[in-house]
Amino acid sequence: MSEDRWTAVDRYVEGLLAAEDEALAAARADSAAQGLPAIAVTAAQGRLLWLLARLARARHVLEIGTLGGYSAIWMARALPKGGRLVSLELDAHHADVARRNVARAGLDATVEIRVGAALDLLPPLAAEGREPFDFVFIDADKPNNPHYFTWAMKLARPGALIVVDNVVRDGAVADAASRDPNVLGSRAVLQTIARESRVRGTVIQTVGEKGYDGFAFAIVDGGPARSGGGR
Repeated sequence: MSEDRWTAVDRYVEGLLAAEDEALAAARADSAAQGLPAIAVTAAQGRLLWLLARLARARHVLEIGTLGGYSAIWMARALPKGGRLVSLELDAHHADVARRNVARAGLDATVEIRVGAALDLLPPLAAEGREPFDFVFIDADKPNNPHYFTWAMKLARPGALIVVDNVVRDGAVADAASRDPNVLGSRAVLQTIARESRVRGTVIQTVGEKGYDGFAFAIVDGGPARSGGGR
């Protein structure tokens, strides 16, 4: 099947189940107008993040990679009163755009955007003594994915959900000979999930308007190491 067909299905699903309201549409438009790359999650994927945050009963969310705030808006809308989302963004311009988009959505009291390299921001975040995170979404530079995931495990409560975007890389994740840093980062984070006794995870492949890719999903469990099926 062609990407045109995948995109048509996305448009159909989004029209029925994940239609953008004015704030979401404006966030996407403003991000494009400000020169941000068109790499945000789709509306259907945003709805998925919303659903996952609700299923996790999340009150505290960590996002690594803000971009223009589109995914942050989706996830923040899933939080109960008093919930908080902390989003880490390397690029100051991206963060400025995201703050405007979040404020337009009426979520500036819920979403906190911190600027800097995530690996520099995560240690002081851990030192703050805040409540553990219930849900973590990792969508930043792919070579550092295994490091981000390790920090996510440290900062998350038992039972928390960690989601990593863009791990399939058009199927290249299965190519052991690839030297692409993005593929190597994807393989490394999956290997981290596989060997860590504290998490249980899997990958779901996706097709759609963003092409062929996929998400890694992991639950912070903390139980004894095992292989294969569930308990």
